[in-house]
Amino acid sequence: MRAAAISTPKLDKMPGMFFSANPKELKGTTHSLLDDKMKRRPKTFGMDMKAYLRSMIPHLESGMKSSKSKDVLSAAEVMQWSQSLEKLLANQTGQNVFGSFLKSEFSEENIEFWLACEDYKKTESDLLPCKAEEIYKAFVHSDAAKQINIDFRTRESTAKKIKAPTPTCFDEAQKVIYTLMEKDSYPRFLKSDIYLNLLNDLQANSLK
Repeated sequence: MRAAAISTPKLDKMPGMFFSANPKELKGTTHSLLDDKMKRRPKTFGMDMKAYLRSMIPHLESGMKSSKSKDVLSAAEVMQWSQSLEKLLANQTGQNVFGSFLKSEFSEENIEFWLACEDYKKTESDLLPCKAEEIYKAFVHSDAAKQINIDFRTRESTAKKIKAPTPTCFDEAQKVIYTLMEKDSYPRFLKSDIYLNLLNDLQANSLK
């Protein structure tokens, strides 16, 4: 059997992004815990995030008008992200920007798991067992370093499914995490400085 490896999301390549030093207990995260974590966040986070966003849209720095090239992000494209989480995640840059927001809230494991599941569905059948075990150990197992916040029944159900893995064995858990992001993180993302500053910069540039 060939060795399998989970495709690493591009989120970890963004400057200024980081992972929490200790595994989190996600069964009942409180506001006080989040507030404490936010206080310890490096002061350079905002500056690094702004630099990253501008690196994705270099025409903002040069003062050039928006191009019709697919490689250039447009204000219209970013505005579409506000229509639904589905449209946001369908866009590669949207995934990255949303991922950076989740990192700022210390919940990046949600999008990393969702992306890992999307990649898993495309896996060749002979590689499913190995990759399923890796995803389970990384995100689903009760001792996982990036344990996702799912209920006990879903966790146990997923554990049973990976014993005879299929392309859909993580679907139930992925749906729970998608719903969590959709109802919790996504609305806050649309009101965040990360999203609004990016949109404002693009809109201002389109008027030049």
